[in-house]
Amino acid sequence: MRPVRLRSLPAVALAATALLAAAAPAVHAEPAAPAVAAAAPDIPLANVKAHLTQLQSIATANGGNRAHGRTGYKASIDYVKAKLDAAGYTTALQQFTSGGATGYNLIADWPGGDPNKILMAGSHLDSVTSGAGINDNGSGSAAVLETALAVSRAQLAPDKHLRFAWWGAEELGLVGSKYYVNNLASTERSKLAGYLNFDMIGSPNPGYFVYDDDPVIEQTFKDYYAGLSIPTEIETEGDGRSDHAPFKSAGVPVGGLFSGADYTKTSAQAQKWGGTAGQAFDRCYHSSCDTTANINDTALDRNSDAVAHAIWTLSAGTGTPPTGTVFSNAANYNVPDNGAAVTSPVAVTGRTGNAPSALKVGVDIKHTYRGDLVVDLLAPDGTAYRLKNSSSSDSADNVIATYTVNASSEVANGTWKLQVRDVAAQDTGYIDSWQLTF
Repeated sequence: MRPVRLRSLPAVALAATALLAAAAPAVHAEPAAPAVAAAAPDIPLANVKAHLTQLQSIATANGGNRAHGRTGYKASIDYVKAKLDAAGYTTALQQFTSGGATGYNLIADWPGGDPNKILMAGSHLDSVTSGAGINDNGSGSAAVLETALAVSRAQLAPDKHLRFAWWGAEELGLVGSKYYVNNLASTERSKLAGYLNFDMIGSPNPGYFVYDDDPVIEQTFKDYYAGLSIPTEIETEGDGRSDHAPFKSAGVPVGGLFSGADYTKTSAQAQKWGGTAGQAFDRCYHSSCDTTANINDTALDRNSDAVAHAIWTLSAGTGTPPTGTVFSNAANYNVPDNGAAVTSPVAVTGRTGNAPSALKVGVDIKHTYRGDLVVDLLAPDGTAYRLKNSSSSDSADNVIATYTVNASSEVANGTWKLQVRDVAAQDTGYIDSWQLTF
């Protein structure tokens, strides 16, 4: 995982000023019959650890690391590619340049599935220069590799097309994944049904963190851990700092897992997960001691199985988004930089009684520093429901999320509004679209 990025300089204006528009007509979405997914296989921990042993050996033979531009990184890519080629994948190396050195992304496609609905899973394969990077991010890379090999062993024939990726130069600022996304034609981007990211999933003092970006992907992981009676928390430490960020900025649904880096485990977290309170989740984060000795086998085993569970479940088309009557507004509204709040209206009609207790609020706000934004849902009577607070440490782009609001005390019919305020200077953006699902 890369370090926190510095706050961006003033951005180029993102959108032309839009005139206030009436809400788009209501669209009725018919519930779809969910597909039934085959159960995912158990991912053998011994196999995942064998990949980590190979990555450690590669680092040891190449100056102690597997960093971008170093021989250890290219040897790591070659190792993963050889495994996938032998398993029947179509693989491709994508080259890019960063810091005067050649970098590589490895893309592997499993034959079959709907080419217009592609489920991707990926991890960064590079380490920092100071160590072998076995937890960061050999752990994610090895779990994704072994899941891909399990797909081959099972000769899985999913509804969606499966694509796996190993990214280069993540530690230098998500360089490889940004290059991949930026060089995808818009028609190809639109085919991506989801991207799952796995960056550090074997931390020695682990937590069980789930990305809260896409609700369907998030629930898929939560359901898995609920089946093991393991509580989870929303992932915040690495938000926007790993390879899901370019996909999310491009409007692709994203999700993933994380076991913690240099944040400190609290007493409450130690009580529910075990481990040591007052100590970092990974004391060897970005250090020379990030070796094969820096792995918690239980966390790695559980998280590897969760990777497979998500691949099997989501590629089969289960986990459909919330359905119902949708009221939306797709007009753009500029959000003034460090200025007054702006609202986008949606007129809800034809409903009876009050709004639901689980009102779904889908939000798509384009912005170059989403931590600047405070987002509220305003009911017809003016009552405000806070969807998102500002955060000076949340440096990722865009707010693309679905929130659940208990609006059961509100009359359903009337004009609802999405209110967005930018509370800090420099970065700019606009409301792209939003919707209410009743």
